[in-house]
Amino acid sequence: MFLPFFDHLRAHKLPVSLREFLSFLEAVKAGMATYDMEHFYLLGRSILVKDERNLDKYDRAFAASFEGLEHISPQEMLNQVDLPEEWLRKLAEKTLSEADKAEIEALGGFDKLMETLRKRLEEQKGRHQGGSKWVGTAGTSPFGAYGYNPEGVRIGQAESRHQRAVKVWDKRNFKNLDGDVELGTRNIKVALKRLRKWARDGAQEELDLDATIRKTAENGYIDVQTRPERRNAVKVLLFLDIGGSMDPHVKMVEELFSAARSEFKHLESYYFHNCLYEGVWRDNARRWDAQIATEELFRTYGPDYKCIFVGDASMSPYEIAYAGGANEHWNAISGEDWLRRTREQWPNSVWLNPVLEKYWPYTQSIGMIQRIFDNRMAPMTLDGISSGMKLIT
Repeated sequence: MFLPFFDHLRAHKLPVSLREFLSFLEAVKAGMATYDMEHFYLLGRSILVKDERNLDKYDRAFAASFEGLEHISPQEMLNQVDLPEEWLRKLAEKTLSEADKAEIEALGGFDKLMETLRKRLEEQKGRHQGGSKWVGTAGTSPFGAYGYNPEGVRIGQAESRHQRAVKVWDKRNFKNLDGDVELGTRNIKVALKRLRKWARDGAQEELDLDATIRKTAENGYIDVQTRPERRNAVKVLLFLDIGGSMDPHVKMVEELFSAARSEFKHLESYYFHNCLYEGVWRDNARRWDAQIATEELFRTYGPDYKCIFVGDASMSPYEIAYAGGANEHWNAISGEDWLRRTREQWPNSVWLNPVLEKYWPYTQSIGMIQRIFDNRMAPMTLDGISSGMKLIT
């Protein structure tokens, strides 16, 4: 792209080799000079001029190549340059110092927030970038994306950045957890074995391999031994959180899910988003058109089921305490009411949290879930899973 510049250098009798010019291009590619004219000029001079007697020649060649460039506005330049999409996306994000963040105040409560959003949507005419009032991007307004506010409604943002939103008004797509993961599940299976309840309710006879080997060694001929089949009769309901804040914990939850599938014959699993509401689903790809009513679960599964929730319990407190606080939809009944009904339906219930236990006191919603579950929350470590299984046996 700088071949005309190289031609001008040669035309003004500046002794510059192709190797030197390639070095200059490598320096530009490395970002040593970007959109600053003076830096670009000095970079070229330091690489291409070997004798101070040639400085005038370099200046004339430079002027001939880039004359008038300083009069082009930054906006005109941006319109012509094919900037990377990722660079533009990061440019749109609002970055603030801790002092700046401390000066931004919350509106004060869920109801006030939603009422203000309704009014501003009525008043707003178009898209806004920056600012502290309108629904837009990269501002300090409580509404929009890629900005900052200690208490706001996130609209149109790909993923969580500060984990401070009161409500997320976006449709998100999640993948199902892999139930066939084997690596790392051995120790989890050992921890889950505390929940075994053996019952001789299977087939009348199955091969007893250990007894067959022992009898064959004693008698000197193959002596097949059988026994009544025994199965793990415990019934387990597994609720899995697939909210965005669970993304860092997917591998750990998949290992638990895989271990549970291999350990429990009677296992029913459902997905939920952050907190339990009026509907759950089995397939994340169809979570909008194939939801199962939570009321239906209450009628289907009796109190003999052991109920295990798996999630980081990290969300806006409004998602638990308020009707209408849920992400992605408007819930008529608060998440807290649904969780309390769940505890009444399945008294043997526990919440497994993949967040390290030492961080629990710093998240208000975790404390709220702990109180609803009467402190029946355990970390997703091997000791934590083992102690959690003790709570529901």
